[in-house]
Amino acid sequence: MFSTFVIALREGLEAALIIGILVAYLVKTERSHHLRALWIGVSLAIAASLGLGAFLSYTSTELTPRGEELFAGTTSFVAVGLVTWMVFWMKRTARSLRDDLHGKAEVAVSTGALSLGVLAFFAVAREGLETSLFLYTNFKTVGAFSTATLGLILGLAAAIALGVGIYRRSVKINLSKFFTYSGVALIIVAGGVLSYGIHEFQEFGLLPGPDAFAWDVTSWMAKDSFLAALLGGTIGFDTTTSWVQLIGWIAFLGLTISAYLAPAKKTKTLTNA
Repeated sequence: MFSTFVIALREGLEAALIIGILVAYLVKTERSHHLRALWIGVSLAIAASLGLGAFLSYTSTELTPRGEELFAGTTSFVAVGLVTWMVFWMKRTARSLRDDLHGKAEVAVSTGALSLGVLAFFAVAREGLETSLFLYTNFKTVGAFSTATLGLILGLAAAIALGVGIYRRSVKINLSKFFTYSGVALIIVAGGVLSYGIHEFQEFGLLPGPDAFAWDVTSWMAKDSFLAALLGGTIGFDTTTSWVQLIGWIAFLGLTISAYLAPAKKTKTLTNA
């Protein structure tokens, strides 16, 4: 539940802020008549994201057990790569996001409503498609469908409420700190998805050591227990974890969080003597 809540809150708020920036720009520049094209683009992006989620779910159920292992492992690695890239991308571009979107909106408006709709579609679809893939792999990792779904609904509801509140200036939060903390949380969740992907590749035979366990605590903690689901949904804990999974999980979290929290390098300016 916690992991799906974090994913939905973080990614949902990013999408809500993008939409809010574009809406505010059109209203401020007295181009409200283009809002219809913007909302059509947003709606199509949401539909595409839901379609990807449905496609992934349908495909995984139609595969053979061996095929499902390969599919689940591959989508897990792709999801981890995309989410990690997006976390660093947002850290790098957060300060210039508003100006960048304003510039793109100005160009789009000058060429017509269709261009604005396309801009809105790709701006939101980038978040939505990534979220669908990450949520699919996270659902597979957590296993508890009901609690994971509840976390998803609560996260999206909170993201929409915060987005509307920020747009109306009735809610003030430190977005820099929010994205920093939520970015670390997403990286931790991604570590769990990575561990799950490694496990699936081990079961398929692409990685060694599926039975070389760092620990096996199933004798006192069942895989489907509340505690196992809670730990699995927060830090990616598995009751049977191989050494390859553990090493990959530690290496990923250590390197990625260190790089993410490292201060940005200051560019040096050369002066003529």
